[in-house]
Amino acid sequence: MSTITDPFYETLVGMNDRSVRAALALQVTDSSSRHFGGVVNELTGVPSPTHVGTAGHMATMAAALINPDSEFYHSAELLTRLEWAADYMLSRQHEDGTISLGSTNYHSPPDTGFVITGFGQLYRLLESHPWHDIKPVTHKVKLFLERAIPAMLTGGCHTPNHRWVLTSALGWLYSIFKKEELIARASEWLAEGLDCTEDGEWTERSHGIYNTVNDIMLYHTANLFGRTELLEPVRRNLRMMVYLVHPNGDVVTDYSGRQDFGQRADLSEYFLSYRLMAALDRDPLFAAMSDLAAAHLSRLGPVNNHAMLGYLTFPEARIEGLERAELPTQYVKVINEHHPVLEDLRKRHSVGHHDKIEHSSMHLAFGSPVARHRDGDTSATVMTRAASVFALRHGRVNLLATQMFTSFTPGLVEMEHFARTENGYRMAAHMEKGYYGPVPKEHLPETARAPISPWYLLPHHMRPVTHLQKHTLEVEVAPGAKEWKLRVKADDLPDVFTQVAFSFNLDSKLSGEGLQPIENHAYFWTEGAIRCENGGDALELSAGAHEHKLKVIRVNPIQNGVQTVLVNLMTPLDHTFTIRLS
Repeated sequence: MSTITDPFYETLVGMNDRSVRAALALQVTDSSSRHFGGVVNELTGVPSPTHVGTAGHMATMAAALINPDSEFYHSAELLTRLEWAADYMLSRQHEDGTISLGSTNYHSPPDTGFVITGFGQLYRLLESHPWHDIKPVTHKVKLFLERAIPAMLTGGCHTPNHRWVLTSALGWLYSIFKKEELIARASEWLAEGLDCTEDGEWTERSHGIYNTVNDIMLYHTANLFGRTELLEPVRRNLRMMVYLVHPNGDVVTDYSGRQDFGQRADLSEYFLSYRLMAALDRDPLFAAMSDLAAAHLSRLGPVNNHAMLGYLTFPEARIEGLERAELPTQYVKVINEHHPVLEDLRKRHSVGHHDKIEHSSMHLAFGSPVARHRDGDTSATVMTRAASVFALRHGRVNLLATQMFTSFTPGLVEMEHFARTENGYRMAAHMEKGYYGPVPKEHLPETARAPISPWYLLPHHMRPVTHLQKHTLEVEVAPGAKEWKLRVKADDLPDVFTQVAFSFNLDSKLSGEGLQPIENHAYFWTEGAIRCENGGDALELSAGAHEHKLKVIRVNPIQNGVQTVLVNLMTPLDHTFTIRLS
């Protein structure tokens, strides 16, 4: 009988045991197969050695094996299956110590780093367990870690979060093998500085995935190297996330800079970070958010951030007796309002990379202002430097995105400037588009005088600009208790084709006389008002317009998995949309 009084503990144990059964059903048990011991990914049909693949399933298996409250405690069959999985991991570890993600990222130091952070915890848990039969698999986990040391000492990254993945991996390896060069390598990465705004926003603005990576990896880095100052951005991000949760427990992904953009995501992978930081700081707000994450837990997580593995590995993170703060359900919160984003963007021109980076992104939206509104079951987001400018959830009905397109640039327009107004917010995009004269004679290369002069060998950056045109598009957002107003304005440059695209979830019902079907789940909204209903909740929107017939302005606004409503406008324009909550 368990002595743990945590109300979520039994839920975790039950979820972990169910996950064990699922892993056993998917594990390759044919010893003649090259995938023997791996756990099949249902999407690809083959196993992978990654943190979300077989390594993650090993965390689930091990947590069940050593937990007296699990139905698999000291199970001989499960121990055998865990050893098979460990053998698979070793067989997929390349000679240089790395693994490959499979879908991309071959011989990948950061993907190996994810596994190392999880295997470090796994090794600590197994090594401290007194059951003699588990020692062989413990040795195999340690062998994988040891083989990975050269890759961590020399390996690089692609993305901003990968740096902290690598520092965490280096910390776990140092905790086991005590090699001083591991500290030196981590210090090189940390010398680049931390990429988190004062309000807690990480570079990738990814609340569904990469926030959780940064938070848990820097937690480990800080603790394993004794660098407690590294916990400050973790705290800031966890406090910011209080304001980026919808009423149903989903996190805001409306403006992510990564693959979770617009995807449904919950707080599952925040569970451990909030719990560990709540225990460390004795913080009632973090404890309440850990409870909220546990209440919406839909998965145990990857090996590096596995809820059950972490729960068992860090028994000191007990928060049962800690006071809980009341989480806000009514607020207006502007994130990064005072971050010097425009100043930083100007500075980048002197760095020398010319906005070119291989296998990654410059993430120029970092630090851009975002406004969050919550009033009970209504949740709204106003966004700059994002593919959408406005999103609104009202109960079960969701306006998932509001997007702007013009023929000037042409294509999708992201709002760059943000200011509070007496009635709400004003955002603007200032666009420029010119023409380019002949390359001055003194800058022409030798190839210009050759029989064939390739276009790509000309120094185009030396061409003088002619006939420079400018165009400004503005969006004013006025919040209200029962209605929101979106006013779209443009300057006097005539005949710019403009389009506003509203996206709604598929399970909602759209109605209105001004809706003209274009194709499946897509409509022109030509006039009047429309209504979007779902589960007794509704939004009423006015007013449509149809000043041109274009369905696409360079970038297709019609996406799979949503319903899209298009309003076509021509400049000069000043058009107001009213969204009433019903």
